[in-house]
Amino acid sequence: MARSAGATRKVLGGGALVVLVLLTGFTLLLGYANKARCTGPEFDAAGRSGPDYELRVDRDVCYSDIQHLWLGRDIDKHVFPYVSGSITPDGQLVGGTVEYPVLTGLLIWAGALYAHNDAGFLLGSALLMAPFGLLTGYMLGRLTRWRALLWALGPPMVLYAFHNWDLPVVACAVGAVFAMHGWRTDRSLADRGALAAVLLGLGFAFKLYPGAFVLPLALYVLTASRPGRLDWRGALRVPLAAAVVVLLVNLPFVLVGYEGWRASITFQQLRKVDLTTNSIWYWGLRPESNPENIDFQTTMDWLSPGLVLLSFAVAVAVGWWRWRRDGVYPWIGVSAAMLCGFLLLHKVHSPQYTLWLLPFFALLQVPWRWVIGYLLVDLVMGIGIFRWFYTLKTGVGVGIYEGLAAQAVSIGVWGRAALLVVLFVVFLRIPDRLAATPLPRRTPLAWSVPGTS
Repeated sequence: MARSAGATRKVLGGGALVVLVLLTGFTLLLGYANKARCTGPEFDAAGRSGPDYELRVDRDVCYSDIQHLWLGRDIDKHVFPYVSGSITPDGQLVGGTVEYPVLTGLLIWAGALYAHNDAGFLLGSALLMAPFGLLTGYMLGRLTRWRALLWALGPPMVLYAFHNWDLPVVACAVGAVFAMHGWRTDRSLADRGALAAVLLGLGFAFKLYPGAFVLPLALYVLTASRPGRLDWRGALRVPLAAAVVVLLVNLPFVLVGYEGWRASITFQQLRKVDLTTNSIWYWGLRPESNPENIDFQTTMDWLSPGLVLLSFAVAVAVGWWRWRRDGVYPWIGVSAAMLCGFLLLHKVHSPQYTLWLLPFFALLQVPWRWVIGYLLVDLVMGIGIFRWFYTLKTGVGVGIYEGLAAQAVSIGVWGRAALLVVLFVVFLRIPDRLAATPLPRRTPLAWSVPGTS
């Protein structure tokens, strides 16, 4: 399907967009209330909620990494991240270093700035991140109209909006699509591509995964900037812009506190496959996936990223084949498929990663049966995993209930894995309507002079 010069895309009016953003805000409030159930009413000297914090978070399914990490990373001491940090020989982060890229580290520090306990930290973090969630709802509304309700009212928003620090990175990823296909301007496609790359670079500095989308974006600019010929200069600007942003964001931390900055990367490299990783590698290779099984863990250190990169290569190659056949490089679909490859094959699959995938269900108009199926198995997983942890910690419900909790996790893991395989194919097959539609241009003002017509 070649690009149609006459194709148009309907957009939501201002009133409808306001409604959509308000609905997103309501869901964000529900998401905060869900996590805030685990805070207080008592606090110990370190600001940890009580009573029975460690049991409540699993029993009541209101755990969040935000509240949990109040202690253990010097966040409660308001230490500026990375600068004085390091990692111990046994893999413990100390001195303010956190296990995330630097922009997320700054967000964590800012969220704790006026907090004196884990409840205040959760609230401060939620206030900082909520605007990113609202902005994402607005951009999806402009791009996809009412399919943006998948974001505004989706169950993952209640479960995970404030589970970790993911709303900013999702906003960066969606922002890159918006810069390409929702921004009304007279800028060229190559200029839009450079701006989108800047946003992907910022996303990489939050949570890494948007960095994978730089290659399909560059290929889109390469093939679409100049009809009939390849725009190598415009395409090269994409990775260059992303790389410059990543360098500028990270360089101050590298220069001032290299050891603390490097420790966050080392921590992720040392991460082992265990029952907390929720991946196919743990559930498919038990009991080999014992944290003490050095041979297995060493194998996973190269096998998992190797297969992820292979899935990226397949997605990019299929996208190139689609361009040669249809005349449009489906960069959004390729990006979504790459994300599926990562979620399926990476050795860690945290529950909140569903937020990364959710916008693509709207952007690419995925058939509803696959959307509903994925949201259902994710719901089973998101609830079951914590009830299972509670059973393992306490022994409460050993027997039938323990079996039900474990089965829920198993259904979640394998149901999600099967659907990721399906979605990998679906994302590469369905039409990329945004990429195939002419870029939105600024509408010039019509001036009238009195006495003329």
